[in-house]
Parts: sequence; structure tokens; C-alpha cells
Amino acid sequence: MRILPDVVAAIGNTPLIRLSRLHPVGNLIGKIEFMNPGGSIKERIAVAMIDRAEEEGLLEPGGTIVEPTSGNTGVGLALVGAVRGYRVICTVPDKVSQEKRDLLRAYGVEVIITPTEFGPDHPDSYYAVATRITEETDGAFQPNQYFNEANPEAHFRTTGPEIWEQTDGLVDVLVAGVGTGGTITGAGRYLKSQKASIEIVGADPEGSIYTKGPEGDIHQYLVEGVGEDFYPETVDLEVIDRFIEVTDRESFAMARNLARTEGLLTGGSGGMAVDAALKVAREDERMVVVVIPDSGRGYLSKAFNDEWMRSQGFLD
Repeated sequence: MRILPDVVAAIGNTPLIRLSRLHPVGNLIGKIEFMNPGGSIKERIAVAMIDRAEEEGLLEPGGTIVEPTSGNTGVGLALVGAVRGYRVICTVPDKVSQEKRDLLRAYGVEVIITPTEFGPDHPDSYYAVATRITEETDGAFQPNQYFNEANPEAHFRTTGPEIWEQTDGLVDVLVAGVGTGGTITGAGRYLKSQKASIEIVGADPEGSIYTKGPEGDIHQYLVEGVGEDFYPETVDLEVIDRFIEVTDRESFAMARNLARTEGLLTGGSGGMAVDAALKVAREDERMVVVVIPDSGRGYLSKAFNDEWMRSQGFLD
């Protein structure tokens, strides 16, 4: 019988889909990560970080998981927490959609909203608030996806090998959005270990440190879950061959386009990644695999809402 023991065992082995209506040449392939049980790629790192914490004795039975998140990592941790009996607390920046806040609460997560505009060193930032809660709560553990090496290792062990096997080693380019950098670092390292000529391309929102640099014009943007205003320890910039900057307008427009042409409902970060990947796919006929990280169901009040899009100047 093909019966899984729990929902955690259903994480991974997501399909590749050719985006041939978007790009008829046929060399643009999407890795559909919203097929994970909680709807995003972040479940891969959630189980990996908790596995390691349990192995190292950092998280005891009945303990508390505390994490700063834009939503998806929190859902992944909530899945693991539900199955293994942990309390989960997430600090979330206020730009995160109401749907994602409600989704976290539906899983039993205690959600604490913090101002988006505060940098990581500010005491009221979602990073600092999570750290404070961890220190003040008995039996609490913070996985901290921005500094936990189990993050990129999860993608080295799962995402990279899946792409390699699913394409029979014919993949030429990997495109992924860069937030913590875990996906592109881990999957990129694995793919380059198999084929040195593979190009690794980071998609980045306009205003992020990855394309602006530490001394550049780093500013707020509306796409959630990608880009940063600091360099996380989980990103290895040496793995990434180049970045492509994508605006909010381009990201949300592509997300809407994917739903209407390919039947794929993804968020702004997925639209951003596909926009960058389409630009690469148009350069030549190499096989381009793009990671589509999450579902668009968490963004119905934003990217897929005409009034919100008009209010931001993204619809004429």
C-alpha cells in the first residue's frame, strides 16, 4: 500500500511543467513547489531545520518553535509542529497579506505582526521580536532560516537532485528568487557538482541588496518572501552567476499571466522568478528550469485583486 505515515512525508518530489503557452519555444520549465502539502517550497527547509534541532537536543518534546517569517516558512513549521506536538509562534511583517496571516492562524500558529519598515537591527523588527520571544520562553527554539545551514542543505539533498533526475541531466540554467538564499545556494551547488557548465541565475525584486549592493538604493518593495536588506549567512553568492532585477509591476503582471495562460496560480515571488527566467529563455535554446515557490491563494487580495493593483499603479 502506498500510504504515507503523516503529512511531513508528503513534502518534496514536486513536478516539472513545461511553460509552453508562455514561451512556445519549449525551453522554459517550471518546478511547481506549491504542490507541497502546505503550498510552498519552505516546507523542505522546515522539516530539515526541525530534524537537526531534534538531533542536536535544541528542541525537546512539547517545546516551542519561534520564527520570523513572511508566512510560508511558518506554515512549514506549523505542519511539522502539528505532527510532532510543538507550539509555533511566528513574527510577521505587516506587508504580508491577510490571507497568509489567516492561514498561519488556521494551522494554530500564534501570529505577531511587526512593522515592515524596521531593519533587522531595530528592536521592533520581526527578526528582533522573534529573538526576544525565544529568549523569554522556556523550551523555545528559533530555527532562524537566515542563518541555519540546514536550509541550503535541504535543497542540496532534495531540490537539486530532483531537478537533475527529472531533466535527465539536460538542465542548463536554474533560475530562482533569492531571499534567505537557501534554495538557490543548495540546489545550485548540487547542480554545479553534476554539471559545471550550468548557469545559476538569481531573480531579485527592485530595491533588494542583491542587485543594489550594500551601498545602493535599498528600499521597500511589495513582493513578499524574496530579496533582503542584509546578506543572510545561508546565501553563497559564489554559487550565483548573475542576478536579474524584476520590478513589482513585472512580478505581479507575470503572476496574473501564469494563472490565465498556464493555469498556474502563484504569488508575486513566483511571478518574479518566471519573469526573470523568461528573459533568460529568450536568449537562446538552453533548458531553463525556474523554481515557482508558492501558491497564489495567499495573495488573492493583492496581486489578483484589480482594485489593489490599480491602487498601486500596476493596472491602467
